[in-house]
Amino acid sequence: MLRRLFFLFPDEKHAQCAVDQLILKKIPKHLIHAIAHDIKLSTLPKATARQKNDTAFHIEQVLWYENLLLFSIALIAFLVCLFTAHWLWAGLAFVAMLMSYFAGLQFVMRVPDAHLTEFADALSHGEILLMIDVPVHRVIEIKRFVQHNYPEAIGGGISWTLNAFGI
Repeated sequence: MLRRLFFLFPDEKHAQCAVDQLILKKIPKHLIHAIAHDIKLSTLPKATARQKNDTAFHIEQVLWYENLLLFSIALIAFLVCLFTAHWLWAGLAFVAMLMSYFAGLQFVMRVPDAHLTEFADALSHGEILLMIDVPVHRVIEIKRFVQHNYPEAIGGGISWTLNAFGI
């Protein structure tokens, strides 16, 4: 799983300079994506339709609601089994509740979470969003590089991405 770094640039010229330098820092061009609203990007690597639709956010929502549903069903099963004195089934339902709880906790505590909805205002004002996908061990290096060399860039957070699915 890769981490996606978000940076807002005021115009295409500044963003293109950053992309050129990132490529020199051994970030493959296919891992850099740009999104702009009502601006035709001529030189920047464009984001795919899945990236523009923030598919990762939708996947997160589906998984979160499925986890809540699993927890709710296990809670109901636990209460019914306690009432009917089916101790083994009550224990299994309790284990399912614990697994659901800890899965949700791990997701909330460990997975970074920034989404395109956070950049809607900036994009509507003509800024360019540059999304850079990097391995976890290079996040700090690339973040510092962009912040140090491009003071006009505004860091917008970190998210996750799966390169294999193009999201």
